[in-house]
Amino acid sequence: MRLQTAKPITAEVESPTKTRENPTRYHQQQVNNANPRELAMSNMNDLPAVVEKSLNSFIEAAKSAFGDDLMSVVIYGSAAEGRMRATSDVNILLVLKRFDTAEADALREPLRMASAAVEMHAMFLLESEVSLAMEAFAVKFADIVARHRVLYGSDPFANVDPPRDALVRRLKQVLLNLQLRLRERYILLSLREEQLALVIADAAGPLRASAASLLHLEGKATMPPKEALEKITGEFGDKALIDVLHDISSAREARELPPGKAGPVLIHLIELTRRLRERAEQLK
Repeated sequence: MRLQTAKPITAEVESPTKTRENPTRYHQQQVNNANPRELAMSNMNDLPAVVEKSLNSFIEAAKSAFGDDLMSVVIYGSAAEGRMRATSDVNILLVLKRFDTAEADALREPLRMASAAVEMHAMFLLESEVSLAMEAFAVKFADIVARHRVLYGSDPFANVDPPRDALVRRLKQVLLNLQLRLRERYILLSLREEQLALVIADAAGPLRASAASLLHLEGKATMPPKEALEKITGEFGDKALIDVLHDISSAREARELPPGKAGPVLIHLIELTRRLRERAEQLK
């Protein structure tokens, strides 16, 4: 008999920049006049040295491989906020004019090395696909729009935001899917607590991103996903749900929870997801 394994649930230098205020935007827009190399260096100077080194090497390899077809390299998530943990992945997005097989082949080994060195995960998106992706995966790209830094080239999100109707629709889908998925994971894995802790850790990303999108759609001030989830959970006024946020963070940090804890935490997580979904259902 083959044992079941837990599957993932499925996230400066100020001188050359100025902020264009626009309260209707999902994020504060950054207009940067630095040259690409200066931009990359300034936007990585608060990252761990090993991450900065791997990113610099990978970006140079991507420039060499794709040449003029490389439009942008963007880092997003906790690394873009300067809030990396020891267990954080490095998530980057490359925007291309076209996807050429020969050019892509030249980047295979550099990506493999970066992935091994710093858990780098890369997304390759064509320039013509940006608006399509933002509509199809509105919650994910709303989070990317809110938490990203341009490391090379132009900002692909300078003049686009996820459409409101698409974001509302996708938010409801994400939360319902997460709720269904967590129920299945509980029944399948709750007798194996070490695997259940990984499910809890992996659920944090989509849950936090959903909370940030929910606040934005309600017209509230934009805030980082972790703080957004804390704010909404606090508004529910349920101490058990508030306490579970600490357990989620512990599971993400250590990839485990104390004996006897994972099952009850996941049950509370399912309830928290349900309440978020019900609140999202009130959106118009």
